[in-house]
Amino acid sequence: MNAPRSRTALLAALTLSLASTICYRSVIAAESNTAASKFFASYARPDAVPYPGDNHPSADRELLGRTLFFDPRLSGSGWISCASCHNPGFAWGDGLPRAIGHGMKELGRRTPTILNLAWASSLFWDGRAGSLEEQALGPVQAAGEMNQPLDGLVVKLKAVPAYVALFDKAYPGEGISPATIGKAIASFERTAVSAPAAFDRWIGGDESAISDEAKRGFAVFNQEGRCAQCHSGWRFTDDGFYDIGVVTADLGRGARFAEIPAMQHTFKTPTLRNVDRRAPYMHNGSVASLEDVVELYDRGGLEHRDSLSPDVKPLGLRPDQKRDLVAFLKTLTSDDRPVQVPTLPR
Repeated sequence: MNAPRSRTALLAALTLSLASTICYRSVIAAESNTAASKFFASYARPDAVPYPGDNHPSADRELLGRTLFFDPRLSGSGWISCASCHNPGFAWGDGLPRAIGHGMKELGRRTPTILNLAWASSLFWDGRAGSLEEQALGPVQAAGEMNQPLDGLVVKLKAVPAYVALFDKAYPGEGISPATIGKAIASFERTAVSAPAAFDRWIGGDESAISDEAKRGFAVFNQEGRCAQCHSGWRFTDDGFYDIGVVTADLGRGARFAEIPAMQHTFKTPTLRNVDRRAPYMHNGSVASLEDVVELYDRGGLEHRDSLSPDVKPLGLRPDQKRDLVAFLKTLTSDDRPVQVPTLPR
């Protein structure tokens, strides 16, 4: 007679314990979300895309810029286009450790994404361009990249009647020139904006948009991991330049500021939007995966120079925190609208 009662009592105790555990986890999750919500405002997406006063956006300018972007005739060889390295299928990169340039030669740095650069204050890994208009012309005329002198490019484009018509519609009275070529490409590049991701839906109030693991990872990102010190704002970059301890002989921005020791081996903070589609990582493609990136930061960098950022130091993250952090980073990836490749003028 006592056995059934014992089993009943045991079942009741187990049920109560399970209910208590579920309740406890719910309370912890609610407390975690409440703590995380104080960071939400700083990651809110902007309402509009910025542009310079002398290059207002228009459908004609976007079409011209998109056409130029995908046209290999912008290169001296006739086979490299802007899209050869900035492929929308690779989140506007090329998926290679280092870019391939003129003559199929490997360059010294990885192709940076053009995603969300409309908001950037400086361009390239070393920040040598101050606007998208300036950036657009840099690779075209660089001998190691597209190897096309701009005066020769103007002659090429003027020889194509359909291009003359496109420029006349996009920039009436300005004609074909290096300036209008750069403005057109920049107009198209400003349309490369990542769509809202699961993370955006979560901070907008949809609790089911991301997993509990990713929510914990967001807390690690902003607190123990100290990631948000540089990867801040809705683009997850402060557009700053830092030596984070990557193994490299490349001076980065330091080559332009040799007199400043702290600038040596510094590179621009990349956006983290769509980051899980942009491996390998770092300026030289030397880090294979997001897990490896987290390990690099957890160790406080791999190479310790005098220029190492004071913010880069051992973190002591637990294995579960590292997993949570990677889970969070994957919530920044969006399903972006496919890019329509234009018919090139003949």
